[in-house]
Amino acid sequence: MTEPSPERPVPGPPRPGPVPGQGGGPGDAATGERSSDDARFADLDQQPVSEHVAVFEAEHDRLQRELGTIDQV
Repeated sequence: MTEPSPERPVPGPPRPGPVPGQGGGPGDAATGERSSDDARFADLDQQPVSEHVAVFEAEHDRLQRELGTIDQV
């Protein structure tokens, strides 16, 4: 018989973020401006699904590069 695994902590409530329309968030509704993240995915629903892979792979590569710089001291 296996031993029960130890209990893990339960995550708390989400942190409050920017309120839509008040600026500071990705895609400022107050000014109508879109962030570069929004622009990358803006017309994704207009593209064939077969092209979605390339968009997401490019974003994955970008995120890996960005996150790879965090721990460099």
